[in-house]
Amino acid sequence: MSERAAPFYCPYCGDEDLRPNETGHGAWECASCNRAFQLKFLGLLTRGVQRNDVEGDRI
Repeated sequence: MSERAAPFYCPYCGDEDLRPNETGHGAWECASCNRAFQLKFLGLLTRGVQRNDVEGDRI
């Protein structure tokens, strides 16, 4: 995946005026509340598909 995943709003004030920050990959700054934050993908959960004979397959 070569594209940057962009947040839709600031997690602190909820404003949408966000810009990429120079500190690194996943770093964003909010022009409204003047905060900088970083997003990071941690990984996939290991739950997967579980079999339940009563209700069918669940994800």
